[in-house]
Amino acid sequence: MSESISRQLTSRTTRRDALGWLGVMTAGIPSALAQSSANPIVGYLGPESPRLFATRLAYFREGLAESGYHEGRNVILEFRWAEGHYDRLPGLARQLVEHGVKVLVAPGGAPVALAAKSATPTIPVIFEMGGDPVALGVVDNLARPPGNVTGISSLSVDVSRKRLEFLRDVVRKATAFTVIINPTSPTARSQLRSLNEAAESLGVELQVSPVARQEEFEPIFASVFSGRTSGIVFTSDPYFANRSQLLAELALRYKVPAITQSRDFVLCGGLLSYGGDFTQSHLQAGIYTGEVLKGKSPKDLPVQLVTKVEFFINAKTAGLLGLIIPPSLLSGADTVIE
Repeated sequence: MSESISRQLTSRTTRRDALGWLGVMTAGIPSALAQSSANPIVGYLGPESPRLFATRLAYFREGLAESGYHEGRNVILEFRWAEGHYDRLPGLARQLVEHGVKVLVAPGGAPVALAAKSATPTIPVIFEMGGDPVALGVVDNLARPPGNVTGISSLSVDVSRKRLEFLRDVVRKATAFTVIINPTSPTARSQLRSLNEAAESLGVELQVSPVARQEEFEPIFASVFSGRTSGIVFTSDPYFANRSQLLAELALRYKVPAITQSRDFVLCGGLLSYGGDFTQSHLQAGIYTGEVLKGKSPKDLPVQLVTKVEFFINAKTAGLLGLIIPPSLLSGADTVIE
């Protein structure tokens, strides 16, 4: 496991802010200028918008810098953003390939990784995702991935059942919870299977609500507020993680206990989050991109597994909801917001 995975983040803040500012200044470089430069071009296939990916981009740029590559100085980033329309990803990936990028970065989940993989059999692809890349068909081997694809995976998908257990520990009298899934996600079925097993052992029922469009969230929160269930568990999905602010606003508006994979949800006022540390996975994606630019083959870069799973609690929100967080959860949390 790379030492970068476990390195403390607090000392990086100033540097990361500078990299983020530099990215804003250079992200709009015209294509003609980019192509005329002697610097290598890295394609970045974003599933959402630059605004939603700002924090993740900052850590990616920091990883690049750790490998000796600084945007605008000795490397150029060429972006394509799907703006939440994942059906656009294959076409955007082909655009980057046609642009002549040296590396194709595919952050934000299996759909992005698979779109990038299908676009080129030769250009190195660096993915970042929360699921099992072997089970999802992204690579065949973690230790020595064949072909042109390697990357980083966290544990967000594998811990969905723990989210249900944590929410049940907080909402002790609950007999039913709503589970929100993305019906287009390749991991939705396996996560539901795990959640159903956990629900059976806890003696609670699950009401499954598929969401594929942003406007479908609010009616679900309203139905939970009306007493349909006692809270919401979100499955792991980048579509949900990237809408943490919206979900937190809805949870506060309708006074709904909820848990997601992303710390951003809790930082914005949501109750609980439990999932892989996305800051480390994006940092490592930047480092791997730099290694490939230096000449390493994806075959020589094993798929990294970010084993840190972080648990965030918003105790202030718990108080607003009239809930008491058990001391055992408070002592085991990575961050508690008072």
